[in-house]
Amino acid sequence: MTERSDPFRHHPGLRGKVTPAAESYFRTFTTQTMKDTLAARGLPATFPYHPDAVREGLRAEALAGHEGDLLVFAYGSLIWDPALEFTELRRAHAPQHARRFILVDTHGARGTAEAPGLMAALDDGAGCDGVVFRIAAETVETETEILFRREMIGPGYHARFIPALIDGTEARALAFLADHDDPLMQAGISRADQIRYAATGAGFLGTSFDYLHSTVAHLAEVGITDVDASDLLAAARAYRATAGLPAS
Repeated sequence: MTERSDPFRHHPGLRGKVTPAAESYFRTFTTQTMKDTLAARGLPATFPYHPDAVREGLRAEALAGHEGDLLVFAYGSLIWDPALEFTELRRAHAPQHARRFILVDTHGARGTAEAPGLMAALDDGAGCDGVVFRIAAETVETETEILFRREMIGPGYHARFIPALIDGTEARALAFLADHDDPLMQAGISRADQIRYAATGAGFLGTSFDYLHSTVAHLAEVGITDVDASDLLAAARAYRATAGLPAS
């Protein structure tokens, strides 16, 4: 592999810490996969899935007019497990948005109705540091079909192109933004609930605590400190200690 063809050439610290596409659970993830997983765990089938035709319509609408390579902005679990074949990974800044821990999971992924979980969403705000993945033009169709099966399995996000700064140069990146019409998107969540959900939520994708820890750790690998996320992680760790739960 030449230096120019190495996707991690700009951020070698992430080499070996991003799940290869072929090994990702989300590479072959489908609506039926989630239904079967929830059923196997005895969880109710309450998630409001998008029919395949609806999801594909949303993908076509989002990508209408796009040509060439595609940049995908990642601010949470996409950073370490994008399930995508990409040619480049770069630190990026979304100047009009913010990472907010407002997505409350009660459907079984990282929390349940009895013990909700917490994940991040990209919302309007004063700036969010994350990464972008570059998808080669010739694979955009294949890779975005996989991406939308994961991110747009049901309501919760709007798929939109947003401004992103990469080394001071503005680009357009596809991102998944908080849909406040979804009741799981709780913009008014209290800090106490954020801490509790992050500390105790668990589901078939793992725990909310591990999700938060991985977000903070992988941001650090590219030199990003998100004070809100780091403070939330420390508070969730203290909550777990007080509750007699394992450190991770």
